[in-house]
Amino acid sequence: MRNARDVQSLVYMAALPALAAWQWVYGLNGFLYGLMLFLTLGIGVVHHNHTHLRMWRGRWTNRATDMTLTLLQGHPTFVFFPAHAGNHHRYQHGPRDLARTYRYGGDTNHLAGYLLHPFQAAWTLYPLFWRWLGRLRRYHPGALRYCLWQYAAWLSLWGGLLVLNPVKALVFVIVPQLHGLHWLLATNYLQHAHTDGGPQRLAALSYARNFEGLVNPLLFNIGLHTAHHEHGRAHWSALTQLHKQHYRHRVDRRLIERGLVPYMLRVFGMALIWPRYRSRSLMQPEHIH
Repeated sequence: MRNARDVQSLVYMAALPALAAWQWVYGLNGFLYGLMLFLTLGIGVVHHNHTHLRMWRGRWTNRATDMTLTLLQGHPTFVFFPAHAGNHHRYQHGPRDLARTYRYGGDTNHLAGYLLHPFQAAWTLYPLFWRWLGRLRRYHPGALRYCLWQYAAWLSLWGGLLVLNPVKALVFVIVPQLHGLHWLLATNYLQHAHTDGGPQRLAALSYARNFEGLVNPLLFNIGLHTAHHEHGRAHWSALTQLHKQHYRHRVDRRLIERGLVPYMLRVFGMALIWPRYRSRSLMQPEHIH
């Protein structure tokens, strides 16, 4: 293992299927089910982190982790390479970022935009996946087979469980995984909606929103997003110091939030009633396209 802090990642990876299996056998438990839904968020972050910096030093242990995360996430792990590393981190929420938040219906930051963004992003990104697989077929057929094995493993898991017990498969596996996938894609909206996608965004560090508070120890520092974008190969445990020492004082104060839940309650809830709580964009209108 590259970093001992990834024991937390392994705990999440073990706990999610254990909770699903226990409830499959003994029945639905409200507390355990809620904990399982939370763990689907954690698996998405572990999946993301493993893409940026492989968890292990050995090739086969990393491949085994790829396949495990594919089964836990309910989607192949390879998609992070074209959609996230090759697109989002490459273009940093700029006009060439395929899933930029201001692409869909203008520069928004409200509840409807948050709920719709995962579906809009998936519609945009799936053609990118097919093009990626097409290039692999032409130039790297071995890598293509590896990606297709991930699809086969995921679909075999869903198919097998649906045959075994379709109701339990939906309740304890498929719906939680879809919940995790929605959060995985919606996180892009939380971190970038109403930030700057214009030409000055990189110099001003104005392209990402940062969340401090409890979300970071629970979800692998996912809230410290500027530090992550600026140091994509840094281990997630290093982001706390990077954020404090290099970025917190440089980022626009409007892009530093004390916590994720208070932010969501204010922007997606209270703003519906009181206009003063509505989010304000940092981007110039002429740069929205």
